[in-house]
Amino acid sequence: MRANIPKGIGGGPQNMSAMIRQAQKMQEDMEALQADLDEREYDISAGGGMVKLKINGKREVLSIDISPDIVDPDDVETLADIITAAVNEGIKRVDDTNASEMSKVTGSMGGLGLPGMF
Repeated sequence: MRANIPKGIGGGPQNMSAMIRQAQKMQEDMEALQADLDEREYDISAGGGMVKLKINGKREVLSIDISPDIVDPDDVETLADIITAAVNEGIKRVDDTNASEMSKVTGSMGGLGLPGMF
């Protein structure tokens, strides 16, 4: 038994080819964007600028600059807290930027719940 599907529903081979080309283009755009995002560098400061961190888009800490004024041998915990805050802020900024930039490429496709695809 054959299903009687009205013309225009299901798209046909030409529509499927166009969708595949569009998906391939989106994938290429996403790969290029990810390469660009991985190379970006972010400058983060914490503790009123006493700790400065440079992190890249791969979430790799490139450098940490600590002002001598904040180094107190009797209060190492405060320094550790400020460094932790700087690293966490750096990771958050990378993640937020990546998500924002990728959503420009994927549009509504990224919200379809297709893991690994977009």
